[in-house]
Amino acid sequence: MQLDPSFKKVLEDYDKRVNDENQLMESLSKVDAMKRRDEFLLPVGEDAAIFMNTLIKSAKSKSILEIGTSYGYSTLWLAEAARTNGGKVITLENNLDKIMYAKDKISKAGLSKFVDFRHGDALLNIKNATETFDFVLLDLWKELYVPCFNLFSPKLNDGAWVLGDNMIFPPISKKESEAYQNIIRAKETFTSILLPIGSGIEVSQYHS
Repeated sequence: MQLDPSFKKVLEDYDKRVNDENQLMESLSKVDAMKRRDEFLLPVGEDAAIFMNTLIKSAKSKSILEIGTSYGYSTLWLAEAARTNGGKVITLENNLDKIMYAKDKISKAGLSKFVDFRHGDALLNIKNATETFDFVLLDLWKELYVPCFNLFSPKLNDGAWVLGDNMIFPPISKKESEAYQNIIRAKETFTSILLPIGSGIEVSQYHS
């Protein structure tokens, strides 16, 4: 996969942070690690990121919605694909510090004009969005997957892809993950499959 030097440099910065944080988490108790989880990058991982990037490019998706920017690791890969397709990523995040961190990384990768950062409540931002979407990544607190799906599903273009992350790991979210899977698989307008990539991705395609 050909990646430009600016992108690769930012990716190396993310990888270093992940390695440092993994060492820190190993030194913490499970309780302390859970309390501090918002501090950690917790990325989808390179395998999942490459899969999403490739799918977007192959599908020629242009209007991309990311629900849960966090520190911008996935955003980086989505934006690189958006640049190839002449598209744009709308990414939603409620934590302003995370947005500022992600904006800095996206800028250093030369991808700022391909990303629209929207701060605030995800549900409200989805409700207020006037765009329609070719690709959606769901990657926020799992109890919000179903409410988010109910709001963005009427805004999907025919053939749109929807990816729900963390379907297998962590097991603490199994109930919420299954609720999301049950909802989307029950819709006749969606075909859906669970792929064991990264922490498990529910890959669904919408047909009107």
